[in-house]
Amino acid sequence: MSSKNVSPKVAIVMGSQSDYKTMKLCVKTLKILKIKSEIKILSAHRTPKRMYDFAKKAERNNISLIIAGAGGSAHLPGMIAALTRIPVIGVPIESKKLKGLDSLLSIVQMPKGIPVGTVAIGNDGAINAALLSASILSISDKKIRKNLIRWRTKQTNSVKKKPK
Repeated sequence: MSSKNVSPKVAIVMGSQSDYKTMKLCVKTLKILKIKSEIKILSAHRTPKRMYDFAKKAERNNISLIIAGAGGSAHLPGMIAALTRIPVIGVPIESKKLKGLDSLLSIVQMPKGIPVGTVAIGNDGAINAALLSASILSISDKKIRKNLIRWRTKQTNSVKKKPK
């Protein structure tokens, strides 16, 4: 994790430009929670050197947590997790052929020893990945804790007590 003098920063990475349609919801949620982020396209298959360099330098670059969106064979979250000790949350991107089930299974079935936190497929998963990262970071950051509590209170207050 980052030192006390450096604000936590979440890296949001994805395998391709088309994944941004889903991952932008993660970006938006982190902005609402006032969590710094950086966004990159890294492909485990098409840009392996770029992915490797990112993962190996992430801790040095003050990244506290990585959210990786990937579709299809979805190797990106697992490959990054294998290269860094920083927590990685995988977001399965919905695919055309199997509706994201292929992505989900690829991410969630990591072998023991290299964990990847996994959330729901698609848009809900992207938002939940941001909220999960906020929960993790809030353990040691009071500002993030306060913003997360505000988010949850607003969500609770939005639920009506009776139907109209």
